[in-house]
Amino acid sequence: MSAVLGLCSYTHDSAAALIVDGRLFGFVEEERLSQVKHTEAYPERAVAWLLEEANLRPKDIDAVAYNFSANQYLRAVPRTPALLLSAETRHRALPRALGFTTVALRTMARRQVLAGKFPRARVRPLVHHRAHQTYAFAASGFDESAVLVVDSLGEIQTTTIAHGRQPKPGHPALRTLHAVDDPASLGYVYGAVTMHLGWRRGDEEGTVMALAALGDPARFSPLFARAIRLTPDGFVVAPELFPPRTLQRGAARVTPRFIAETCPPRRPDEPVEQVHRDLAAALQERTEAALLHLARKARKVTGSSRLCVGGGVAANCVGIGRIVDEGIFDEVFVPPAPGDSGTAIGAAAAVHTSLSPQPLTGIEGACYLGPSWRSPAVSWASRPNLRVKRLDTDRAEFLADRLAEGQIVGLFQGPVEAGPRALGNRSILASPLSEGVVDRLNATVKFREPFRPFAPVVPEERAAEYFTLGQPAPFMSMASQVTAKTRTRIPAIVHANGTARVQTVRPDQNPLLHSVLNTFAQRTGVPVLINTSLNVKGKPICGTPDMALDCLTNSGLDALLLEDWWVTK
Repeated sequence: MSAVLGLCSYTHDSAAALIVDGRLFGFVEEERLSQVKHTEAYPERAVAWLLEEANLRPKDIDAVAYNFSANQYLRAVPRTPALLLSAETRHRALPRALGFTTVALRTMARRQVLAGKFPRARVRPLVHHRAHQTYAFAASGFDESAVLVVDSLGEIQTTTIAHGRQPKPGHPALRTLHAVDDPASLGYVYGAVTMHLGWRRGDEEGTVMALAALGDPARFSPLFARAIRLTPDGFVVAPELFPPRTLQRGAARVTPRFIAETCPPRRPDEPVEQVHRDLAAALQERTEAALLHLARKARKVTGSSRLCVGGGVAANCVGIGRIVDEGIFDEVFVPPAPGDSGTAIGAAAAVHTSLSPQPLTGIEGACYLGPSWRSPAVSWASRPNLRVKRLDTDRAEFLADRLAEGQIVGLFQGPVEAGPRALGNRSILASPLSEGVVDRLNATVKFREPFRPFAPVVPEERAAEYFTLGQPAPFMSMASQVTAKTRTRIPAIVHANGTARVQTVRPDQNPLLHSVLNTFAQRTGVPVLINTSLNVKGKPICGTPDMALDCLTNSGLDALLLEDWWVTK
């Protein structure tokens, strides 16, 4: 038996994955168990769950795949003289060299800590983008494709284009053909503007993307054309607007010049004004232009007609939707966990492939990979304010009826989803036909900004009636234009930019959710529901029954379907 443990640890979105004899046994983000959103801690609970489920002990792990390579950080140091020669970057040159060296040493030390936890295992560091590439490609099931990874930073890489192929099923092989290094980083710029607009970097970029639909990009388009200049090799970032990063906490990410040409930093408690909307719109417009430019380059250098996209910027569903709409590729794939948490899977997969002739299985199309509680061990006596009954009727029919009546219901079933989107196992469902449902969800259930849209979910076989995407979207990773039928019948799921981040579902992917949709269609004539994550703003998606019950208690949810228990307040 061979066992490879993949880790994303000591950085945001801590997670663990386990591959046993070539099969992806499981994966879970630590936040789903610890209740600490985007936790950087070692994924202790995630690892313990994986080992227990696989009936393994730490000494049974053969290899630990870590999602960063310490030596790669040191490649930033030789750039220091060039930064010292420029008046715009001179003040950042030495702090930057020190910061990257410090992180390299820290990563080396973390490798030793991990080695101490698994006595027989060799800790194998992976170049961060190789972990992203391997996961995105292996999860797609493609036998060959271009692979584009765009994030804030992986050691010193921020953007890579690779060619993926599978000479034999289950044997992914990747070759990096092009790379863009820091300080040119789309993720860095998007995060910097997110902070400037008063939201949390690394968490609320999606809020800025939603806000962009309400702004006019023309006001700041010339500025962002200077800030992110497209080149034959990719793009460069203007240091007079976004200074080179130092990897030191508290360092400014925008310059006084950027502030003078845009607006003062907005505090989180200040109102959102038109200048903030316009700034978000211009940022999003330029990000989309850069993504399209990179996608075209990926098509040119690989010659492939299919594309896999990974990295944190792949969570920009509007940008991914633009790539699909432009028809650059015949098919575009984004894995369910495109950000750093998914590199735990990619690192484990890459290490397994390098060590074993066994084919890699269990990754293609997989998203329900975490813990499940088929018979939840809940102390109902400790929750006297809840009313509980066990359903003895068809769950899909019962839930569809409640949704058709206008109730907003949490759904907790089966294994926890991978990635940032709730895909029907840890979801909040609502009817898009209910008057004022978006306002109610934002104000009393999710406790978030009123301009935030909600994603629709639809059976894959009926998606073309309501959405123009033209391909499956099982992981809610692409914004689609909508049909006239959608605009007329269910405008609640259409954002201000005319798109919707759709999830398509087949019966083999999620039988209960697919059945609920079809039953809801029988009741209402519409096979579409609103699907948002089972959490409130600032909290992670509920991974455990107690987390789900707390969400019910502390929000405006009408009810929770917890496996086959119907829970109300």
